[in-house]
Amino acid sequence: MADREFIRVCPLEELKGRRIVQAAGPHGPLVVVHDNDRVFALDNRCPHLGFPLHRGSVDNGILTCHWHHARFDLATGGTFDPWADDVPTAPVELRDGIVWVGTRLAYADGAAHWQNRLREGLEQNIPLILAKAVLGLAADGVPDVAVVRTAALFGARSRDDWGAGLTTLAALANLLPVLPEDEHYLGLYQGLRRVAEDCAGTASKRARQPLPADAQRELATLARWVREWTRVRHRDGAERTLLTAISTGAAPGEVARLLLEAVSDRYFADGGHALDFINKGFELLDQIGWEHAASVLPSLVGPLVEARGAEESDSWRHPVDLIPLCEAAFAGLSELLAAGAPRRGSWTGHAALADAMLGDDPAAIIGALEQALGAGARGVDLGRSLAYAAALRVARFGTSNEHADWDTAHHAFTYCNALHQLLKRVGTDTPAALRGIFHGAMRLWLIRFLNVPPARLPEEESLDDLPREADAIQEAFLAALDRQGSVREAARLVARALALGHSGDAIVGTLARATLREDAGFHTVQVLEAGVRQWREWGDTPEGRRVLVAVARWLAAHSPTPRAQLQTADVARRLARGESLHEDVA
Repeated sequence: MADREFIRVCPLEELKGRRIVQAAGPHGPLVVVHDNDRVFALDNRCPHLGFPLHRGSVDNGILTCHWHHARFDLATGGTFDPWADDVPTAPVELRDGIVWVGTRLAYADGAAHWQNRLREGLEQNIPLILAKAVLGLAADGVPDVAVVRTAALFGARSRDDWGAGLTTLAALANLLPVLPEDEHYLGLYQGLRRVAEDCAGTASKRARQPLPADAQRELATLARWVREWTRVRHRDGAERTLLTAISTGAAPGEVARLLLEAVSDRYFADGGHALDFINKGFELLDQIGWEHAASVLPSLVGPLVEARGAEESDSWRHPVDLIPLCEAAFAGLSELLAAGAPRRGSWTGHAALADAMLGDDPAAIIGALEQALGAGARGVDLGRSLAYAAALRVARFGTSNEHADWDTAHHAFTYCNALHQLLKRVGTDTPAALRGIFHGAMRLWLIRFLNVPPARLPEEESLDDLPREADAIQEAFLAALDRQGSVREAARLVARALALGHSGDAIVGTLARATLREDAGFHTVQVLEAGVRQWREWGDTPEGRRVLVAVARWLAAHSPTPRAQLQTADVARRLARGESLHEDVA
């Protein structure tokens, strides 16, 4: 090698006397060690938090960092403490009694290092390792979807049931295209660490197989079987039938309809989670590829068959028994679909129907849905109106309610958004699939107390006291979320930006930054992702603006948090850039 690829350190005899010295490399400081008649060179920054390793100690071929006592093999840089990560090493040459050290650092496992660290970070639930792996893989040119795929398959393999981690990963993967570049890394990191956290200490998935090759495979029969196994809570039967549908080559929309009809046999199953999980399972497959359906979708079966339906809840029976109202409507769905068929696709009453679904009379709400179907509304039209009505429940949430009631509004909104997305995916309206619309509408009626009295929308008051420039509004919004009790202020700032015609994408980016800097729960990520989807449905309209106002109010109600994960992500980013985190240490 040419001399420019090496740097002179010191005479060997001097190194023997000092045993450990620091050298100034072109890309950061190096630590050079003499031990057992050998010379070693490594990155001087501890991979855990950047503490200078030359301030550590050496014994028996092991370098120990004195900050958190991580230990490293001098020869390879490999750590004995996986939470710390490995240290890259540099080649060493002796020239006429002088120690020379190479300027190029490398990991012992070479190009596979970051893939290995991603796997280990997931398996051992080490956030810093995951953050560093995201940055390292990006620097190596690995596309985001490959990272998402690794995490998704790990999550599906490591848990027998779908969990909050995979929901968060799917939501953030959906958001990646709309995130500003600075937030891209945080989005991936937050998704990965949620999967790792969700899988920590859980039993691995029990593998099941499709039915034998000569079994009955007509999709209509398989759909009936899945509904039957769901009703009697027979997980093995439902899972094997689902795997059979996938193995026979059923299209994604057909498999989605199979599960949508099964989950809709119960009213608002498991508080809306069961249907929301199903939607997120398919959205995750949109990201990583349908060829992984047999690995991912079986995780949904446990929550599906074990879910409790709202028809078992007293609140759906009193003071009005909603179940007979819904069942009577279900009996007439086939006729309504037939009556509306000639006008299907021309219906445009989305906003008016949403307003009707926020009414005080459940029978009138059901009547409005029936009228819309007869007038030509499709399932996706009803889903769009339903999701917007649910967003208004959040936008008008009264802050005099208990804080936990925000979750009540959240579950309704994310359920309604998920149903809307599934109806778009299925593409074909069936009476069984449309049952969920009525479930969602009745749920919105049941939680009407959240809007008593309703919070004022920002559009109902003057906003002239707020800044006009986009940067100033963004700064004020983020500052507002640094304080508790800023729900109204945050909503007004978002409304101000939209009213002035500032970029909707930039506003979404600000909402994302406010989310990703927090140690936010998966509900917050769900609200952001659902809100962005519904905003894109409506665009820059009064309805679309109210959706983003709803998101802003939710974020403000759930901020600030400790932000420990942001600190971890920042440390990883500074280490990746070669920065010194402890310049003040001699």
